[in-house]
Amino acid sequence: MPIAAKFEIEYLQYLDADGKLVREDLPEFARDTKTMVELYKLMASTRVFDTKSIALQRTGKLGTYASCLGHEATHVGIGSAMKPEDVFAPSYREYGAQLYRGVRPRDVYMYWGGDERGNDYQNEPAKHDFAWSVPIGTQCLHAAGSALAFKIRNEKRVAVCTIGDGGSSKSDFYGAINVAGARDLPLVAAIVNNGWAISVPRRIQSGAKTLAQKGIAAGLACIQVDGNDIIAVRKAMSDAIERARRGEGGSVVECVTYRLGDHTTADDARRYRGKEEVEDAWKKDPLKRLRNWLEAQKAWDQKQEDAWQAQCSEWMDNEVNAYLETHAQPVTAMFDYTFAELPADLARQRDEAIALDKGAH
Repeated sequence: MPIAAKFEIEYLQYLDADGKLVREDLPEFARDTKTMVELYKLMASTRVFDTKSIALQRTGKLGTYASCLGHEATHVGIGSAMKPEDVFAPSYREYGAQLYRGVRPRDVYMYWGGDERGNDYQNEPAKHDFAWSVPIGTQCLHAAGSALAFKIRNEKRVAVCTIGDGGSSKSDFYGAINVAGARDLPLVAAIVNNGWAISVPRRIQSGAKTLAQKGIAAGLACIQVDGNDIIAVRKAMSDAIERARRGEGGSVVECVTYRLGDHTTADDARRYRGKEEVEDAWKKDPLKRLRNWLEAQKAWDQKQEDAWQAQCSEWMDNEVNAYLETHAQPVTAMFDYTFAELPADLARQRDEAIALDKGAH
């Protein structure tokens, strides 16, 4: 019988679990050890941030928090591949990408602390990025809409969204990549495959051999990469983003990594996954991998590591203090930014809220 079409999914990796090269054709950015040191420093600072965040939550100073432990190479690789004029639509744990684009830890803490001002990013280029998205998959549609606007306006900009392995089975994701393929939109969808959709393992989420191949049905370019290898992530994302910028269509990039921590601080992963699996995943730690490679290049050593960790600790102390010292908004804030003219029933509620607030003080 004639074959209508055939497809292949390429797999990209440069560094193995021990930080040794598995191929010699390093991309240009990776040949610059200064660039790679800066990427490592952001990965390391992201982990310091994550550790501090969990400590804040455990001491009652933060609400439920979604850890990014183990995702550092994927997230920093995504953020560093983007240009300032591009737009990022994250889900709720891509802190490494957001820190790269100027989001401050205090912004993250305000968000998870229940203050909507955390979504009002103050720094460029994050100021025109989307807010965190806890509903699974909706951010992909926001990114697709942005990509459509860029095409209509003839702007050389690209919309990048992230989605988890579980989220890639949602209709929001399929709808976003489908319209991107149908309209040749500058959209790059990065699937952060960390092995678990809360307690549901990857092996029973989808019958597809790879998650990258989901983009084939939409007519997008697809690739799977080692998500613990920042060189592979940045290379694949850079290629996809620049292809989209040239008007050559969108892409799906699957980054295979692992969630080393709990899904969120409201989860206990010990209830559904084994100790040996997690221990094996730690052997593929993205920070250890890149650090080993940098040390072999004589670009990093223990003295530099200690100095950077000290800088990160001081940075985090300042950010935590800024968050804890932020005054709460007045009770009227929940009414003041939704309607140009407040409806009568909400105006009455606003007056009641003011009276109750005065009574409490």
